[in-house]
Amino acid sequence: MFIRLVADSFTRRPRRKLLTTAALALGMAVATAALSVSLDVGDRLSREFRSLGANLVVTPQADSLPLEIGGVDYRPVNSGAYLPEADLGKLKTIFWRNNIVAFAPILEVRGEALPFARVDGNYQFANWITKVPLIGTWAYNAIPLPDGGEFQTGIAKTNPWWQIEGRWFSDDAKECVVGVAFAQKNHIKIGDSISLATGYVTKIPAPLEVTGILTSGGPEDRSIVVPLSRAQSLAGQRRQYRKLYVSALTKPEDDFGRRDPKTMKPDELERWSCSPYVSSIAYSIQQVLPGSDVRVIRRVAEGEGAILTKVRALLWLVTLAALLAAALAVGASSAASVIERRTEIGLMKALGASSGTVGLLLAAEQLLLAFVGGGIGYSLGIFLARVVGEKILGAAPEPSFLVLLVILCLAAGVTLLGSAIPLRRASRYEPAPILRGE
Repeated sequence: MFIRLVADSFTRRPRRKLLTTAALALGMAVATAALSVSLDVGDRLSREFRSLGANLVVTPQADSLPLEIGGVDYRPVNSGAYLPEADLGKLKTIFWRNNIVAFAPILEVRGEALPFARVDGNYQFANWITKVPLIGTWAYNAIPLPDGGEFQTGIAKTNPWWQIEGRWFSDDAKECVVGVAFAQKNHIKIGDSISLATGYVTKIPAPLEVTGILTSGGPEDRSIVVPLSRAQSLAGQRRQYRKLYVSALTKPEDDFGRRDPKTMKPDELERWSCSPYVSSIAYSIQQVLPGSDVRVIRRVAEGEGAILTKVRALLWLVTLAALLAAALAVGASSAASVIERRTEIGLMKALGASSGTVGLLLAAEQLLLAFVGGGIGYSLGIFLARVVGEKILGAAPEPSFLVLLVILCLAAGVTLLGSAIPLRRASRYEPAPILRGE
């Protein structure tokens, strides 16, 4: 009988039910789209942020020890400790190894350069250029991993915003890339050759072919970028590097994420280590690279966190606004329905129905509307999320069963909240005045 009464109410007042369902569907559609994008926006934006460059830098621990007298740093610019290239594969063994997108070792050397070009089959030499900044790194390199696999990485992945006219050098070839400012100043173009040396030169070294012109907007524009092995040979530091840039996917740091791990209790340290904070990833890297000092590039990490937090706050604000609008629409519709059904409610009470039974009947009707409207809203929201994701993030978020459950619960909650006052008023109706027409 109870189910029959609920079904009968839908057949007798379809227009008001359709309006309530439409209000719920629109509100839940906006909420579905916002929640779907919010769940996916973190990873999407974090990957987009990786085009801004690395967010971690690794240096020898000895270089981080201060040597200051009277506020003046007396550490020589070109001296210091080095880190072994052989340990780089250990970066892919930490707990957050899948969050390590790319890394690139750097070895900087001051040297001399002799550019020359082939004209009509003959070489035309220029003068030696002294004190040239030489940057050794990987362009694209496959790193053997301890588990037997390989990881493709290099400066092209760590700093994808660097623009190359031509192409990057091959790490195992006699090739190099020249900064745009250095190339313009010394009239160097793609296809020319450059010999590099350090110290007193008695014999012209084997030349390197210029394969590209680099534009970075930084000091690299005035440098020559060579394979890491070439820089190691010029510096006399076989299989060593001085600096390592790491690009990792992270989550914005909160107050807990900024805490010093040395002051944490064991359970707090475990929870902190199991969260992809940039500081916890830095801590894990330092554990596998002995003698290293890992620092966070704060201007990158904090910028990512601020943007991501504001985007998520905006999405949550839109969700709350949609839910509030749906609750108001449901409340108005429910109040009008209760007024229209005063005689029906009075008759039910006169026949012996209690206030709780009347309230339960009306609430069941509203919950049925909530589930129907929530289901329709979820379908519309997935379509809206796909449009927003493709237009803004470049990829649509995947439908989630968890989001469906949340939307149905939100629809039920919004419906009961919006109908609470009208349902309470209906349960307090007295049958005698209603049946007398008062």
